[in-house]
Amino acid sequence: MAQQSTPDTLDPAPGANSSLDRPPTVEPDGGATLLAWAARMREEQPAWRDASGHVHVFRHADVQRILADPATFSSDTVGVLSGGEKQAPRGTLLLLDPPLHGKMRRLVSKAFTPGLIAGLEPWITELTGQLLDAAPEGAFDLVDTLANPLPVTVIARMLGVPAGDRGRFQGWADQLLSTDPEDPDSVRRMEETAVTISAYLQGFIEARRREPLGDLLSTLVGAEVDGERLEDEDIASFATLLLLAGHITTSVLVGNALLCLDGDPGLLAKVRADRSLIPAVLEETLRLRPPFTRIERVTTTGTTVAGTAVGPGTLVHLWLLSANRDERVFEDADAFRPGRSNSRQIAFGHGIHYCIGAPLARLEGRIALEALLDRYDRIGVDHTVRLGWHGTNVFGARHLPLRVHRA
Repeated sequence: MAQQSTPDTLDPAPGANSSLDRPPTVEPDGGATLLAWAARMREEQPAWRDASGHVHVFRHADVQRILADPATFSSDTVGVLSGGEKQAPRGTLLLLDPPLHGKMRRLVSKAFTPGLIAGLEPWITELTGQLLDAAPEGAFDLVDTLANPLPVTVIARMLGVPAGDRGRFQGWADQLLSTDPEDPDSVRRMEETAVTISAYLQGFIEARRREPLGDLLSTLVGAEVDGERLEDEDIASFATLLLLAGHITTSVLVGNALLCLDGDPGLLAKVRADRSLIPAVLEETLRLRPPFTRIERVTTTGTTVAGTAVGPGTLVHLWLLSANRDERVFEDADAFRPGRSNSRQIAFGHGIHYCIGAPLARLEGRIALEALLDRYDRIGVDHTVRLGWHGTNVFGARHLPLRVHRA
């Protein structure tokens, strides 16, 4: 569709992005350039059109308003941008609009219940201990040792796939994690991986239809709302989404929490002495360093964003990283201050698409931090090693070398 052009308000702002036609990435400086750019954009140009014609939104109020308006800002980036030629699988909740989204979410929610999540705590605690038992003495990489294998193993067990295949899941998760949404070849590889995962899961789905086993796949197979059940493609799509989003969220959350605590030894000592502070640490980590830098919507009609006209069919990037540091909402927004009011942080989204896996990520993050503090009386990031960062939409380190001392 043709897009409405408003060059007087959507050209790059002086000093904000005048030399760039696309946003900065997290790599190579850990997001310092990206954060500075986003801060300038919040002040100077809260709605900005890039060289591809996409609109980027930076302020908390604007991002929250857009997320609360699925009629104007569609999540179906596949269908809308393809002119209806392609359709997102129904199990991919992130890409669905009402009313289908509500029905599919109710179906999935019958399987992904708070009781199911809470019941995993003893086993996740045991698994975390096993992973740390295998860590080298004195120093290890947090991502390889704990932050990556923990969520992947949890998700694989929830789905009921064989323990011997969990290495496959890790490989798929790593491939999905490395996807660059701006690179067509990278997106193509991601789509091929998703097809591979669906093909792998199909046999298990068929087996659960014949004989349920009490795992998540079995519950998804049997879930019913208004006489309708999930189709095989829906179940495979949700499982793939769970693998991607669930893996990234927990893996990056654990690493980011250690990065935040490493910068404040006094706070780390307080948390060690009072574990009830851990949930507040995780919430502030999610605010300051959300796992995903942004999410996307597509306009269904002409509308206005931050006082700027935006035409129909426009891809809109909602910068969660920027919204969570908006000085209009958070006092001293760039400071790590657990215990502040975080009711408005939107790392897990807002509205009907609020992350269904958020309770699992919080549970895994809490257990991981408790286990690290129980096991080690000294924990610190090894600053002699240059950190490598995810390059595009993930705000975290690919590897996080730690130096530790057993308690």
